[in-house]
Amino acid sequence: MKQIWSPWRMDYISSGNGDEECVFCEANKMEEPSQSLIACRSEKAFVILNRYPYTSGHIMIVPYAHLASIEDLDVETRAEIIELGVHATSVLRKLYQPDGFNWGINIGKAAGAGVADHAHLHIVPRWIGDTNFMTTVGNSRVLPEALEETLARIMEAW
Repeated sequence: MKQIWSPWRMDYISSGNGDEECVFCEANKMEEPSQSLIACRSEKAFVILNRYPYTSGHIMIVPYAHLASIEDLDVETRAEIIELGVHATSVLRKLYQPDGFNWGINIGKAAGAGVADHAHLHIVPRWIGDTNFMTTVGNSRVLPEALEETLARIMEAW
């Protein structure tokens, strides 16, 4: 039977049969921000837009080190990830005026990690009532701006 893409399938973010390169490592190799969606590169980590965001401004802080869990990272990398997260939160607060934020690190597939072999921190701006019928009933998300616009806004404000 021919497989087709469906909004109910999550394999579009998985690493397939294991032969493909990590999506974060692939993005890091790209120099053009419009292709990589990387908004900022720091010494030990980078800030990248989520290609399948929960809300506008959904970013991830990713260490350059390809390790599965934050406890495997050195202290300096962990500290830089947190400091980048603090700065990102300030930038997103200024740009989007959210009512709150979710910060999260999913360690392992059982915890919901879509990219389980490369640790990363999600920062998701949240608004009161931001879960609507489209997500609940249609299993779809509607975003008010394109990723390219989000990227430009974050890079300019960074």
